[in-house]
Amino acid sequence: MSQSDDKWLIFNATGQGKDSSASRDGIAGLPPPPPWRRFHGAPHERELPAAEPRAKLEIGREEKELVNAAIYLRRPLLVTGRPGTGKSSLAHAIAHELGLGPALTWPINTRSTLQEGLYRYDAIGRLQEKAELDKIGRYIRLGPLGTALLPSKRPRVLLIDEIDKSDLDFPNDLLNVLEEGWFEIPELSRLPEEQQIVSVRPHDGGGDVPVTRGRVECFAFPVVVMTSNGERDFPAPFLRRCVRLEMKGLDEAALERIVEAHFGALTDGERGPTRALIKDFLKRCETADRATDQLLNAVYLVIKHRVDASSQHAAGLRDALLRELK
Repeated sequence: MSQSDDKWLIFNATGQGKDSSASRDGIAGLPPPPPWRRFHGAPHERELPAAEPRAKLEIGREEKELVNAAIYLRRPLLVTGRPGTGKSSLAHAIAHELGLGPALTWPINTRSTLQEGLYRYDAIGRLQEKAELDKIGRYIRLGPLGTALLPSKRPRVLLIDEIDKSDLDFPNDLLNVLEEGWFEIPELSRLPEEQQIVSVRPHDGGGDVPVTRGRVECFAFPVVVMTSNGERDFPAPFLRRCVRLEMKGLDEAALERIVEAHFGALTDGERGPTRALIKDFLKRCETADRATDQLLNAVYLVIKHRVDASSQHAAGLRDALLRELK
């Protein structure tokens, strides 16, 4: 998809929030989804706090187009790249710029299951308290994926972080939910007719939300950002349902902009040592992976605490801070 201007882009990686005078409510101009990605949950609105401001994300035109393509197509975005290239930050930047509330975060490990992402039912707690049948909702809490699928007019942003650390079957387990946009809570669907609406707790706190007949179905498909450090391959059925984005490494100019976004404009006395650290960092990245936050740690000591990282006696400290990732 290519146009002569950026009018079709609703996410521009500006670092400006929806309420900023320098921004606009891009999500309000999002056109309807393709016919095969329309969902039918009955929308209701929740009051959400604003997402925390984030530093401007350093991504290029191609990366922005792929992010917007995923939003337009209502498809998950699979983001790969070296540690520290901004994969996780992308989800938070989307949430902040488009005014979609704080991004829901689901960190993945080898024990993660689809069930925990959807909801948890505290059957033991309910049994111990001998709760009445109409109190069952207090023992059900939606997970980050389950909360993202709640029906609302504006999509939520869901970060599924480091999906490559999951069990081998996990990506395939996600397929049906991400394709259909709904799931069932059997403990609620079995309730009698007079209890067809039950209020449950969402993952992100706030007021309880109603669930009808145990079915949670989205109205606006969430903006799903899945990150991977490239430690494994994914099955073809999973990949074909994703928009795939590879975050490229940052150059010297981009790293200097990131430093200034965190620490403000550099003084003449700070610029020289900082650039030296950036050059050292990039040279080390040629042989092994490093993360941008390692560089920021080193710059912080130089700028805020006047540590002379270029001196001979500080070589050990510099090596420790910029140690390769394993």
